[in-house]
Amino acid sequence: MTLACENMPYSDYIVYVDESGDHSLTSIDPDFPLFALSFCVFRKTDYVTKVVPSIEKFKFDTWGHDSVILHESDIRKSRGPFSRLLGGAHVRADFFDRLNAVIGDAPFEIIVSVIDKIRHQSVYTNPMSPYELALLFCMERLLTTLLARGQRGRHVHIVFESRGANEDRELEREFYRICANGARWGYRKEDFSTMNFHPVFVKKAANSSGLQLADLTARPIALQTLRPAQTNRAYDLIRPKITHCKVFP
Repeated sequence: MTLACENMPYSDYIVYVDESGDHSLTSIDPDFPLFALSFCVFRKTDYVTKVVPSIEKFKFDTWGHDSVILHESDIRKSRGPFSRLLGGAHVRADFFDRLNAVIGDAPFEIIVSVIDKIRHQSVYTNPMSPYELALLFCMERLLTTLLARGQRGRHVHIVFESRGANEDRELEREFYRICANGARWGYRKEDFSTMNFHPVFVKKAANSSGLQLADLTARPIALQTLRPAQTNRAYDLIRPKITHCKVFP
Protein backbone atom coordinates (compact mmCIF):
# COMPACT_ATOMS: atom_id res chain seq x y z
CA MET A 1 0.00 0.00 0.00
CA THR A 2 1.34 3.43 -0.88
CA LEU A 3 1.26 6.43 1.36
CA ALA A 4 -1.77 8.71 1.12
CA CYS A 5 -1.29 11.38 -1.51
CA GLU A 6 -2.46 14.29 0.61
CA ASN A 7 0.22 16.76 1.64
CA MET A 8 3.01 14.84 -0.07
CA PRO A 9 5.45 17.21 -1.79
CA TYR A 10 6.86 16.59 -5.25
CA SER A 11 10.29 15.02 -5.51
CA ASP A 12 13.35 17.10 -6.33
CA TYR A 13 14.04 14.55 -9.07
CA ILE A 14 12.44 13.51 -12.35
CA VAL A 15 13.15 10.25 -14.18
CA TYR A 16 13.03 9.59 -17.93
CA VAL A 17 13.07 6.05 -19.30
CA ASP A 18 13.92 4.42 -22.59
CA GLU A 19 14.77 0.96 -23.80
CA SER A 20 16.83 -0.85 -26.41
CA GLY A 21 15.85 -4.15 -27.97
CA ASP A 22 12.53 -5.88 -27.50
CA HIS A 23 11.36 -7.92 -24.56
CA SER A 24 9.99 -10.89 -26.52
CA LEU A 25 11.17 -14.34 -25.48
CA THR A 26 9.45 -16.09 -28.37
CA SER A 27 11.41 -14.44 -31.17
CA ILE A 28 14.97 -13.54 -30.16
CA ASP A 29 17.37 -11.87 -32.57
CA PRO A 30 20.65 -13.84 -32.22
CA ASP A 31 22.61 -10.73 -33.24
CA PHE A 32 21.01 -8.62 -30.52
CA PRO A 33 19.58 -10.91 -27.84
CA LEU A 34 19.44 -8.21 -25.17
CA PHE A 35 16.83 -5.98 -23.63
CA ALA A 36 18.11 -2.83 -21.89
CA LEU A 37 16.09 -0.40 -19.79
CA SER A 38 17.68 2.93 -18.93
CA PHE A 39 16.47 5.23 -16.12
CA CYS A 40 17.91 8.74 -16.50
CA VAL A 41 17.61 10.63 -13.22
CA PHE A 42 17.69 14.43 -13.21
CA ARG A 43 17.53 16.92 -10.39
CA LYS A 44 14.71 19.18 -11.52
CA THR A 45 16.62 22.40 -10.96
CA ASP A 46 19.44 21.10 -13.20
CA TYR A 47 16.94 19.91 -15.79
CA VAL A 48 15.21 23.28 -16.02
CA THR A 49 18.25 25.54 -15.84
CA LYS A 50 20.90 23.49 -17.67
CA VAL A 51 19.67 20.46 -19.59
CA VAL A 52 16.70 21.86 -21.51
CA PRO A 53 18.39 25.17 -22.47
CA SER A 54 21.46 23.29 -23.71
CA ILE A 55 19.42 20.97 -25.93
CA GLU A 56 17.31 23.83 -27.24
CA LYS A 57 20.40 25.87 -28.13
CA PHE A 58 21.93 22.88 -29.92
CA LYS A 59 18.79 22.45 -32.01
CA PHE A 60 18.49 26.13 -32.87
CA ASP A 61 22.16 26.30 -33.82
CA THR A 62 21.93 23.15 -35.94
CA TRP A 63 18.52 23.41 -37.64
CA GLY A 64 17.26 26.92 -36.87
CA HIS A 65 14.28 25.53 -34.93
CA ASP A 66 13.68 23.17 -32.01
CA SER A 67 11.15 20.79 -33.54
CA VAL A 68 13.70 18.07 -34.38
CA ILE A 69 13.56 15.05 -32.09
CA LEU A 70 16.92 13.49 -31.21
CA HIS A 71 16.30 9.83 -31.95
CA GLU A 72 19.26 7.45 -31.70
CA SER A 73 18.11 5.25 -34.57
CA ASP A 74 17.55 8.19 -36.92
CA ILE A 75 20.93 9.68 -36.04
CA ARG A 76 22.72 6.36 -36.52
CA LYS A 77 21.07 5.80 -39.90
CA SER A 78 21.25 9.47 -41.02
CA ARG A 79 17.50 9.57 -41.59
CA GLY A 80 15.15 12.54 -41.84
CA PRO A 81 16.62 15.73 -40.37
CA PHE A 82 19.87 13.84 -39.78
CA SER A 83 20.45 13.25 -43.49
CA ARG A 84 22.80 16.21 -43.20
CA LEU A 85 25.26 13.73 -41.70
CA LEU A 86 25.72 12.34 -45.20
CA GLY A 87 27.39 15.62 -46.17
CA GLY A 88 30.91 14.44 -45.39
CA ALA A 89 33.27 13.56 -42.56
CA HIS A 90 33.69 17.15 -41.43
CA VAL A 91 29.92 17.62 -41.17
CA ARG A 92 29.56 14.45 -39.09
CA ALA A 93 32.49 15.37 -36.89
CA ASP A 94 31.11 18.84 -36.17
CA PHE A 95 27.63 17.48 -35.44
CA PHE A 96 28.85 14.80 -33.03
CA ASP A 97 31.27 17.16 -31.32
CA ARG A 98 28.36 19.46 -30.52
CA LEU A 99 25.94 16.69 -29.58
CA ASN A 100 28.51 14.92 -27.42
CA ALA A 101 29.20 18.17 -25.58
CA VAL A 102 25.49 18.52 -24.81
CA ILE A 103 25.27 14.95 -23.51
CA GLY A 104 28.57 15.01 -21.66
CA ASP A 105 27.83 18.31 -19.90
CA ALA A 106 24.26 17.38 -18.95
CA PRO A 107 24.03 16.69 -15.20
CA PHE A 108 22.15 13.41 -14.81
CA GLU A 109 22.80 9.85 -13.75
CA ILE A 110 21.86 6.54 -15.28
CA ILE A 111 20.41 3.45 -13.62
CA VAL A 112 20.24 0.66 -16.16
CA SER A 113 19.35 -3.00 -16.39
CA VAL A 114 20.34 -5.31 -19.24
CA ILE A 115 18.65 -8.68 -19.67
CA ASP A 116 20.38 -11.38 -21.74
CA LYS A 117 17.29 -13.11 -23.11
CA ILE A 118 19.04 -16.25 -24.36
CA ARG A 119 20.76 -16.88 -21.02
CA HIS A 120 17.56 -15.98 -19.17
CA GLN A 121 15.68 -18.69 -21.07
CA SER A 122 18.43 -21.23 -20.57
CA VAL A 123 18.68 -20.69 -16.81
CA TYR A 124 15.00 -20.51 -15.84
CA THR A 125 12.26 -22.98 -16.67
CA ASN A 126 9.52 -20.34 -16.64
CA PRO A 127 11.39 -17.12 -17.38
CA MET A 128 9.69 -13.86 -16.50
CA SER A 129 9.24 -11.02 -18.95
CA PRO A 130 12.55 -9.21 -19.51
CA TYR A 131 10.70 -5.90 -19.24
CA GLU A 132 9.20 -6.88 -15.89
CA LEU A 133 12.60 -7.88 -14.54
CA ALA A 134 14.43 -4.82 -15.88
CA LEU A 135 11.76 -2.50 -14.51
CA LEU A 136 11.98 -4.09 -11.06
CA PHE A 137 15.78 -3.91 -10.96
CA CYS A 138 15.81 -0.25 -12.01
CA MET A 139 13.06 0.75 -9.60
CA GLU A 140 14.79 -1.00 -6.69
CA ARG A 141 17.97 0.99 -7.30
CA LEU A 142 16.01 4.20 -7.93
CA LEU A 143 14.22 3.78 -4.62
CA THR A 144 17.42 3.36 -2.62
CA THR A 145 19.03 6.27 -4.49
CA LEU A 146 16.18 8.67 -3.80
CA LEU A 147 15.82 7.60 -0.17
CA ALA A 148 19.50 8.36 0.33
CA ARG A 149 18.79 11.86 -1.02
CA GLY A 150 16.01 12.73 1.36
CA GLN A 151 13.07 12.02 -0.96
CA ARG A 152 11.09 9.82 1.43
CA GLY A 153 7.37 10.57 1.34
CA ARG A 154 7.44 12.41 -2.01
CA HIS A 155 5.69 12.14 -5.35
CA VAL A 156 8.16 10.82 -7.93
CA HIS A 157 7.24 10.95 -11.63
CA ILE A 158 8.79 8.42 -14.00
CA VAL A 159 8.29 9.32 -17.65
CA PHE A 160 8.02 6.58 -20.27
CA GLU A 161 7.65 6.90 -24.02
CA SER A 162 4.15 5.84 -24.95
CA ARG A 163 4.07 2.64 -27.01
CA GLY A 164 0.32 2.50 -27.56
CA ALA A 165 -2.70 1.92 -25.33
CA ASN A 166 -2.24 -1.82 -24.82
CA GLU A 167 1.49 -1.73 -24.07
CA ASP A 168 1.10 1.32 -21.84
CA ARG A 169 -1.68 -0.41 -19.91
CA GLU A 170 0.43 -3.55 -19.45
CA LEU A 171 3.43 -1.54 -18.27
CA GLU A 172 1.27 0.53 -15.92
CA ARG A 173 -0.15 -2.63 -14.40
CA GLU A 174 3.33 -4.04 -13.70
CA PHE A 175 4.53 -0.65 -12.46
CA TYR A 176 1.82 -0.48 -9.83
CA ARG A 177 2.36 -4.10 -8.85
CA ILE A 178 5.94 -3.20 -7.98
CA CYS A 179 4.80 -0.07 -6.15
CA ALA A 180 2.42 -2.21 -4.09
CA ASN A 181 5.37 -4.41 -3.06
CA GLY A 182 3.95 -7.21 -5.17
CA ALA A 183 6.98 -7.96 -7.34
CA ARG A 184 7.21 -11.63 -8.23
CA TRP A 185 10.97 -11.92 -8.28
CA GLY A 186 14.03 -11.83 -6.05
CA TYR A 187 15.00 -11.96 -2.43
CA ARG A 188 15.12 -8.19 -1.95
CA LYS A 189 11.99 -6.80 -0.38
CA GLU A 190 12.16 -3.06 -0.86
CA ASP A 191 9.33 -1.01 0.61
CA PHE A 192 8.08 1.08 -2.28
CA SER A 193 5.38 2.62 -0.08
CA THR A 194 8.00 5.03 1.30
CA MET A 195 7.46 7.10 -1.85
CA ASN A 196 4.58 7.67 -4.23
CA PHE A 197 5.72 6.70 -7.71
CA HIS A 198 3.71 7.81 -10.75
CA PRO A 199 4.16 6.58 -14.35
CA VAL A 200 3.72 9.21 -17.07
CA PHE A 201 3.34 8.13 -20.70
CA VAL A 202 4.45 10.64 -23.31
CA LYS A 203 4.46 10.31 -27.10
CA LYS A 204 7.76 10.87 -28.87
CA ALA A 205 6.18 13.78 -30.74
CA ALA A 206 5.97 15.66 -27.43
CA ASN A 207 9.66 16.48 -27.93
CA SER A 208 10.67 15.86 -24.31
CA SER A 209 14.35 16.70 -23.69
CA GLY A 210 14.60 14.07 -20.97
CA LEU A 211 13.17 11.29 -23.11
CA GLN A 212 15.53 12.21 -25.94
CA LEU A 213 18.57 11.95 -23.68
CA ALA A 214 17.29 8.63 -22.33
CA ASP A 215 16.90 7.40 -25.93
CA LEU A 216 20.57 8.16 -26.55
CA THR A 217 21.75 6.05 -23.59
CA ALA A 218 20.05 2.66 -23.83
CA ARG A 219 21.56 1.21 -27.01
CA PRO A 220 25.21 2.12 -26.28
CA ILE A 221 24.95 0.39 -22.91
CA ALA A 222 23.38 -2.69 -24.48
CA LEU A 223 26.10 -2.83 -27.14
CA GLN A 224 28.81 -2.50 -24.51
CA THR A 225 27.32 -5.49 -22.71
CA LEU A 226 27.04 -7.49 -25.92
CA ARG A 227 30.47 -6.65 -27.36
CA PRO A 228 32.66 -5.23 -24.59
CA ALA A 229 35.87 -5.39 -26.65
CA GLN A 230 34.44 -3.29 -29.46
CA THR A 231 35.07 0.46 -29.64
CA ASN A 232 32.01 2.22 -28.28
CA ARG A 233 32.48 5.99 -28.14
CA ALA A 234 28.85 6.63 -27.22
CA TYR A 235 29.23 4.38 -24.19
CA ASP A 236 32.53 6.01 -23.21
CA LEU A 237 30.73 9.36 -23.20
CA ILE A 238 27.97 8.29 -20.82
CA ARG A 239 29.94 5.82 -18.71
CA PRO A 240 30.74 8.40 -15.98
CA LYS A 241 26.99 8.94 -15.54
CA ILE A 242 26.18 5.27 -14.91
CA THR A 243 25.73 4.81 -11.17
CA HIS A 244 24.28 1.31 -11.36
CA CYS A 245 24.22 -1.30 -14.13
CA LYS A 246 22.50 -4.63 -13.51
CA VAL A 247 23.25 -7.32 -16.10
CA PHE A 248 21.05 -10.39 -15.73
CA PRO A 249 21.39 -13.30 -15.44
